Amino acid sequence: MRGPRVARTALVYVPAALVLALGWLRLEHPHASGRTILWILVLALVPALARRVRERVLVALVAAVLAAHTAFGISISHLDRLPGRFRTGFLDFYDFPLPVDPSAHPLMHGVLVAAAFGSCLALALAIAARRAFVAVLVVVVAAGWPATLLGGGELWRGAYILAATLLVLAGLSERNALVAGRALAAGACVVVCALAASTSPAVAKPEFLKWQRWDFYTRPQKPVSVAYVWNSHYDGIHFPKKVTTVLRVKGPAQSLYWRATTLDVFDGRAWIEDRSQPVVTGRDPLLPPGVATGKDLFREEVTVQALRDRHLIGGSVPIGFKYPAALGGVRLLRNGTALADRDVPRDVRYLAYSYAPRPTPSKLATSPPLYPVELTRDGYLDVQPGLAVPPFGVANRDARIRKVFGVYRFDTALYPYSALYETARRVVGRPSNPYAAALALETWFRLSGGFTYSEHPRRSDAPLIDFVTTTKSGYCQHFAGAMALMLRYLGIPARVAAGFTSGTYDEKHRTWTVTDHDAHMWVEAWFDGYGWLPFDPTPGRGTLSASYTAASRSFDLAAARRLLTLAAAAVIGDPADYKQNHAFGEKGTAPTLGGAADARRAPATIPSLGGSGHASLLRLLGFLALALLAAIVLAKLVLRRSRLLTRDPRRLAAACRRNLADFLADQRVAVPASATPAEVGRVVEEEYPVDAHRFVEAVTLARYGPGEGAPTAAIAARRELGALERQVRRELGIVERVIGLVSLRSLGFSGR
Repeated sequence: MRGPRVARTALVYVPAALVLALGWLRLEHPHASGRTILWILVLALVPALARRVRERVLVALVAAVLAAHTAFGISISHLDRLPGRFRTGFLDFYDFPLPVDPSAHPLMHGVLVAAAFGSCLALALAIAARRAFVAVLVVVVAAGWPATLLGGGELWRGAYILAATLLVLAGLSERNALVAGRALAAGACVVVCALAASTSPAVAKPEFLKWQRWDFYTRPQKPVSVAYVWNSHYDGIHFPKKVTTVLRVKGPAQSLYWRATTLDVFDGRAWIEDRSQPVVTGRDPLLPPGVATGKDLFREEVTVQALRDRHLIGGSVPIGFKYPAALGGVRLLRNGTALADRDVPRDVRYLAYSYAPRPTPSKLATSPPLYPVELTRDGYLDVQPGLAVPPFGVANRDARIRKVFGVYRFDTALYPYSALYETARRVVGRPSNPYAAALALETWFRLSGGFTYSEHPRRSDAPLIDFVTTTKSGYCQHFAGAMALMLRYLGIPARVAAGFTSGTYDEKHRTWTVTDHDAHMWVEAWFDGYGWLPFDPTPGRGTLSASYTAASRSFDLAAARRLLTLAAAAVIGDPADYKQNHAFGEKGTAPTLGGAADARRAPATIPSLGGSGHASLLRLLGFLALALLAAIVLAKLVLRRSRLLTRDPRRLAAACRRNLADFLADQRVAVPASATPAEVGRVVEEEYPVDAHRFVEAVTLARYGPGEGAPTAAIAARRELGALERQVRRELGIVERVIGLVSLRSLGFSGR
């Protein structure tokens, strides 16, 4: 009988399961291969062929693991990743229209494969158990639900569902004819109603059938754009109150900025991104020799969470990317920017390779002003389109620049920038090397120039000029734009970089979490032997790890002053007098030069742009929670101790009984208010393996015994109360002790 039963189960299962699997996998295009569908059907059928229930469960678990590997590529050793991938893939149905491309949305494909396997497994087990009603219900729900998500062909899909339902009933009817008849009627009604709904224009509205609009509470964050930070408009920015996680980056623990693009052109008012740059065809001549040797190279795995943008993100100075074919075409421009043909979809993972040298200030001070011709050719010394200034160190360069301003004296666009140039010369003095000039400007903006951060500065027709000379109030676009332009006036190749500050670091998973509030702009200056190096003139907005920049926690103020000329050193002032170190966010600290410990310690307290108050708010909430718990514990302690302050032995005995009842109530052991000491002791002994008779005797004697022995008995009752509570605590786990300690049941909620 075993063989015919197995054959019949398979004959009933295969056609119906095929309808279920095709119903789910129809939600993607191109559709899954026939081999994948056959593998799902076989995996779901095998558990149903086992004889005993225990065997079916074990085989079903094995089949589920194999199905998870097929759907999400997860092996047995990484099954802990399954819930997260399934959740992400499921929630993606809120954001992308159907049908989906499985190559572009692999997690959504995995969810569909898992749904097909789960439906077929439920059907196979119901058929093997000869449960006709359950089998019909599985067919109607598992095939009918995905059928509502796509338009067209409703009549044919309804016919397939009805045929599968009738086939299941016919195969199981002789075992339970009554149930089969009822299931047939119910299944037919459901299918007929579904067909009527799908063909009636008065009912089948998209809002009614599109379950993607249903709210499962865990709706994923909507992809956001941060172009309002990256576009240099200088009219003010507004970060949304809701913080959106846009990227997760698995990479080095040292704090790097995540660069998306560079603004290479200053058009006379603002910095703009030049997307017309040629695609890289060979080795970039601006990359230093250290890149070829593999020195200071880092690898990051970037996962897009909710960022609506075409740029690929990389750490510090990205030099290459490795991305999936599903992303489409990607252009790697000569300035290191990688642009996809379309916005990078959610959950796409790609690899970024970055160059992030960490020279010390003394080494960087020895970098000579030797600039490749490509820097001038690509306009990195242009202060106006087509107008380049002489490089740093050129003889008579100051006179030549002043002559330029004299020639353009009546040019209303260029001449006002002479004030910017003169300010830069005054700040840096006569530096002996480009690094001294860059450091002087950075520290002036961050530390001693009197600048303040404001997301809503005063509007101006010449925003950078007014920012430096008048208002001294702005946000990262003002700070980065002004410093980069002043560096160019000093003959140092510079540009504005746009992207994100480091974010927050999870040491356990070695992953940075980056939000839209971390969007930022900073400066990149070119140095011989090191290439492009980041500087951040915006105070309090981010932390770099290299010790050469004032934005680093390991920046040494005293060492920096020794590298600068007299005029530039005055920008920093005496480090001993500088009580509020804005570069580090700490009072009275004297950071040391270099040190891996500083670089690894930094991620824990890196402030994010526009969201530095979040950490303080969390600390405040944590403090309030601890204070509340402490208040509860103290209130209970004071209440119970106050009861025991009486000298009346009978009241003291009653207080001991009540304190024990409160102690039990905090452990969720109910004691009636009218319970006698003997009844309270009996409850204790029933709940815990302790002996309460000595406590019961002492309380009973103190409360009901003769007057001359009551005081001694009351003192014994108080002593036995403490001993009994200690015995009970030994029987409790740590969690039970903590819960009892902060429980509110004894503070008027114990039922007495």
